[in-house]
Amino acid sequence: MATKKKSSSAKKSSSARKSSAKKTSSRKYSPSAGKNVETEMKEMKKGKLKSGRSGKKVTSRKQAIAIGLSEARQAGGKVPRKRTGGARKRKTGGRKK
Repeated sequence: MATKKKSSSAKKSSSARKSSAKKTSSRKYSPSAGKNVETEMKEMKKGKLKSGRSGKKVTSRKQAIAIGLSEARQAGGKVPRKRTGGARKRKTGGRKK
């Protein structure tokens, strides 16, 4: 019932690697974009937020966030690009006989 001990040198080298590979990350969203989302969420909770085209009342949290980010984009805030739900590639192998 002998147990193996981990070497302390392995721990030191991994921690040294982490500190040297540190990146300085910038914000993905500007503070003003966050404010836009916040105001849209408040409107949704009050029941006053309506969607653009149909004018129906928005009930989904995700939709309210999307509206806030969209408005932030139009205002010129720093917001990442919209995800596009493009068509996925399918295999065209056909049926095996």
